[in-house]
Amino acid sequence: MDANEASRRRDELFLLDVREHDEWDAGHVPGAVHIPMRELGPRQSELPTDRTILCVCRSGNRSGMVTQALAEAGYTVENLDGGLQSWEAYGHGLEDMSGEQGMVI
Repeated sequence: MDANEASRRRDELFLLDVREHDEWDAGHVPGAVHIPMRELGPRQSELPTDRTILCVCRSGNRSGMVTQALAEAGYTVENLDGGLQSWEAYGHGLEDMSGEQGMVI
């Protein structure tokens, strides 16, 4: 899913950020849920089964792997094309841990 469609559909999607803690702290999509890729197995019960999960990372590579694994597990899931680099390039905002303007690292 491209960044513009994801932005338009934010209210209906469950945004799952699978990046590491320092990446999340530097900037993330407001309202996203942070579960690092390496923690996903034991935290899978936190994921919804009643709406589409949109997986995000910096470039789309890690989230692409998570998307595939979750799809195989029966979830309705999509990957953010180009990751948060694309999100930011399209002019969609990110926030850091203090609520200020965030950035992708």
